[in-house]
Amino acid sequence: MKKNYSTITNDIQFLLLGDSHAGAIGRAAKEVGIPFVGGPMGAGREFTAPFVDWNNEDPVFRSGYANEMYRSFLEELTANSLQDVKIPLLCTFGFALHFYATSENWEIYREGDGTLPSAFLEGLLFHDLICAMAQGALDFYCTILKMGVEVFAVLPPQKVPETSEPSVFQAAQNVLFAEAERLGLPVLDVRDGTTGFDKLQREDFSQENDPIHGNTAFGQAILNAFVSQRVSAHVGA
Repeated sequence: MKKNYSTITNDIQFLLLGDSHAGAIGRAAKEVGIPFVGGPMGAGREFTAPFVDWNNEDPVFRSGYANEMYRSFLEELTANSLQDVKIPLLCTFGFALHFYATSENWEIYREGDGTLPSAFLEGLLFHDLICAMAQGALDFYCTILKMGVEVFAVLPPQKVPETSEPSVFQAAQNVLFAEAERLGLPVLDVRDGTTGFDKLQREDFSQENDPIHGNTAFGQAILNAFVSQRVSAHVGA
């Protein structure tokens, strides 16, 4: 069954597109009465490798479910295509870091003691591997930025499940940040206020009994960053 987090009014603040990490943002917006359209459209791994085709500068999602959700969001906005959307996009596409960091993906790069050398994690090969894994999302952002669409990517909760490698999680995050900067893609980063000394998500910003997701408080932190960053961008324009 489709689960739409949207709240429909005449003063919609953003279009929310993404994976399951979008859920906390939608719940937070509902809780404080911020009107928006959108919500999760699939699992994080579905939005890494190429996941859209383009029809006259409008995305056609290869997943039938994601495309159905996207078209329903446009309908709520009385828009025919992405070009008709005049509000900013908040997107979690491509930032499913725990997926990239799946431990078994990196076994052949380990040293004799089982660790991944920092020279590898900071090197060109690792950079290129992560970019290849995230190519679909990077292409999506590049295309919509060229269209002049206002978009903000969202950094995920800093939660590393047992199946993932913490060092890869952090290194992949560094790569995606660098790529976002290269593209001119703003990223909503709330790590300073939501993580501890170990650089991992604090419990008060974590969904209970969930290895990867943030809670409503985390979603609220994202919304606060969105408002602050958007105001700063417009003041500096």
